Amino acid sequence: MRHVFPIFTFLILSITASYASASDSICHGTTSNGSLENGVQLPSEGNNFESYSNVARLAGRTYVHSSVYNIVVAAYSDLEREQPNKVYKYAETGFKDGGQFSPHKTHRNGLSVDFMVPVVNSIGESVHLLTNPFNKFGYNIEFDNSGHYEDFKIDYEAMAAHIVALHREAKKLGYDIWRVIFAPELQPNLFKTKYGVYLKENIQFSTKRSWVRHDEHYHVDFIVPCQ
Repeated sequence: MRHVFPIFTFLILSITASYASASDSICHGTTSNGSLENGVQLPSEGNNFESYSNVARLAGRTYVHSSVYNIVVAAYSDLEREQPNKVYKYAETGFKDGGQFSPHKTHRNGLSVDFMVPVVNSIGESVHLLTNPFNKFGYNIEFDNSGHYEDFKIDYEAMAAHIVALHREAKKLGYDIWRVIFAPELQPNLFKTKYGVYLKENIQFSTKRSWVRHDEHYHVDFIVPCQ
């Protein structure tokens, strides 16, 4: 009987280790021509963030690579301390197995995440940008060149803090951010924040206008080794 507990413990640890290994994602190809194995679905909500749509989440449109999952969730945790009064919302990511993700041209291997821009209301409170079927879950919103839409204004300080948190968490895990796509005419506002120098030195922003404007959301591509 003296050997039962050690053997039992060994079996449990072996099973747990096998499960952990099996749950790690594997990406293939590129963001625009790739696939994903063992994609992980982002949480529907947290203390300072939420999904852009429960309907879209149930449709399987919020899966990412397991390493990207860890980066995104850890960054939100960091922001609870650094930006305690700010709230955030993530948007489209990809399917569990990756592949074509209409209408996007990328989001195919679990390394791409869209985030809705953080906003403040008319009295300066951090609030979630409204996303529903009537505005194509937020993607149909158009901010003007001063960053306003109806009673909302883009919170560039909160957005810059989020990008920095994502980058720092990616680096902790040995990864990086490849690029951030955000409307070029609005990017200078990010560099005016207290995070501006860090962004200029560490983040590659796309300077070319994309096929969609990317004013109501910012697209982040992560660098994680793929097969």
